[in-house]
Amino acid sequence: MNDLQSVLHPAGADAAIIHQFTWVLFVGGTLIFVFVMALLTLAMRRQARPIRPAIWIFGAGIAFPVMVLTALLAWSTWRSAQLAPQTSHDAMTISVTGKMWWWEVRYRDPATNREIITANEIHIPVGESVYLGMTASDVIHSLWVPALAGKRDMIPGRVTGLTLRADKAGVYRGQCAEYCGEQHARMAFHVIALPRPEFDAWLARQAQPALPADTTVLQRGREAFLAQQCQACHTIRGVTDVPPFSEQARIADTSRLGPDLTHVGSRREIAAGTLRNHRGTLAGWIADPQAIKPGVFMPPSQDLDGETLRALATYLEHLK
Repeated sequence: MNDLQSVLHPAGADAAIIHQFTWVLFVGGTLIFVFVMALLTLAMRRQARPIRPAIWIFGAGIAFPVMVLTALLAWSTWRSAQLAPQTSHDAMTISVTGKMWWWEVRYRDPATNREIITANEIHIPVGESVYLGMTASDVIHSLWVPALAGKRDMIPGRVTGLTLRADKAGVYRGQCAEYCGEQHARMAFHVIALPRPEFDAWLARQAQPALPADTTVLQRGREAFLAQQCQACHTIRGVTDVPPFSEQARIADTSRLGPDLTHVGSRREIAAGTLRNHRGTLAGWIADPQAIKPGVFMPPSQDLDGETLRALATYLEHLK
């Protein structure tokens, strides 16, 4: 399943329950509507004759709704109890922060216990419950992956939780489901479910520093990145490092405006699902992000000459 964002194609246990809710309520509502319309048609076509108000008031007006609603309440309560608990017990924890208008994702490296920071993609192992500890840095956002689970609000200053589980490997599109400003509609992400060995290999690669710039073009691109002061908002581990636990490190961590780019070349898309990730789109985004996603906090780089722009885009594409 690739890039499918639909509650009608569940790929996880919670999504399957929500899918069942959808169909039960839809079918039940349809049957009640048909029943009421049939009674209305019958009443309009038959000749007027005396009726017993008590039968209709107490039977159709009270007894029927009470029975239907009680049955739905009992069934929905029973099914809701089967949803995954929204706690971190016995589940891998991933921290997700909603920002205007992208997603910061943090893992814990099991080998070193250091944080691994990426953006706009949440990789999870297939068949395992994963707990997302979520917050927001600016306004209220809401994380929703229809094929895997329900949505959950992300509130500045608070941590909320959501449990995800994908029963089969695939790519599942998610979206911010709470209006958060001008580019709310372009605040998407992907959950990528991998078999456990592939997930472990991916996490190990993400823990590594950026690939070295080992050609003239790549070196020129890295120099352009630093000359343009891109490190003021972005991090490339191994290139923009500051001493750990220093004041510079604290400021860099708390004031980061843009995504970590250490392995940006390995991501499917850029600008939170707005563009496919390749050298051409990277160059276009660097040159004038406001033309693509108006209102984002990244300024244009229109003073770059063509060769330097291509070198910078090539360097970022190289960071797998």
